[in-house]
Amino acid sequence: MGLIYALNGLYFAAFLFLTSLGLNIILGVMGILNLAHGSLYAVGGFMAAYLIGLMAQSSLPVMLPVAVLGAVAVSGVVGFILETTLIKHMYRRALEYQLLITFGILMLIEDLIKLVFGGESRYASAPFDAMGSLDIMGHTYSVYFLFVMAVAAAAGLFIWWLMVKTRLGIMLRAIEMDREMAQAMGIPMRSLTIAAFMLGSAFAGLAGALVVPTTPAVMGMGMDPLIMAFIVVVIGGLGSLRGALMGSLIVGLTRSFTIAYFAELEMPLLFLIAVVILVIRPEGLFGQK
Repeated sequence: MGLIYALNGLYFAAFLFLTSLGLNIILGVMGILNLAHGSLYAVGGFMAAYLIGLMAQSSLPVMLPVAVLGAVAVSGVVGFILETTLIKHMYRRALEYQLLITFGILMLIEDLIKLVFGGESRYASAPFDAMGSLDIMGHTYSVYFLFVMAVAAAAGLFIWWLMVKTRLGIMLRAIEMDREMAQAMGIPMRSLTIAAFMLGSAFAGLAGALVVPTTPAVMGMGMDPLIMAFIVVVIGGLGSLRGALMGSLIVGLTRSFTIAYFAELEMPLLFLIAVVILVIRPEGLFGQK
């Protein structure tokens, strides 16, 4: 059973990696502590569940890509609207203003989700059922779980390529390192901050879209991933892709084995790990000093 617990930990780490990638981009590049990130996760989840429900009779190769891409697109558009109307006024404000505004946005989006999709739970298990399962060393394991891990790995490679190999990524990293210097060098700050917020929002939507085939979309579904993503950022370090990956693996595997053996210690142990790392290395395992 240890193998299954390890695979479940990697599966959970995949969701955390996708969610924390978006949070890391927004927090690292823009300096915004975005409490509304979890609600963008919920937008992706509800949108994917809605689209899967519409295409219940479609084949898997059509249903899942359309649902996921639709959820990513809607989350990105919601991120664009938020950045251009509310978030853009927060860049030079104190932390408490950011917390208040983004918490207000969280509540607003939750109400809008309820208005658009209704307050009832939405089930979208068709992709999970269609993919079936396979035998791994005598244990039955869902193919969908492995698919989610593969998507997370592909997303990580995409972000690495974007941030390291492209002009856009170089400019985003310049903003993250020294915002005033980047502006003085003529880097287009407004367009890049909008792009960064949309990208972070899209990753939150992607994580939400991938979770609904295994977990129903319900009101408030974004709060737990938001808390976990903050723990990942604390452990791994701000602005670090390696940190997001390592933090996700630590949290995912710890949570899986703790639930299996000591379920009541799940959250206390995760917070203890975060506190110990903050004390020993405040910038996180791979964060910049």
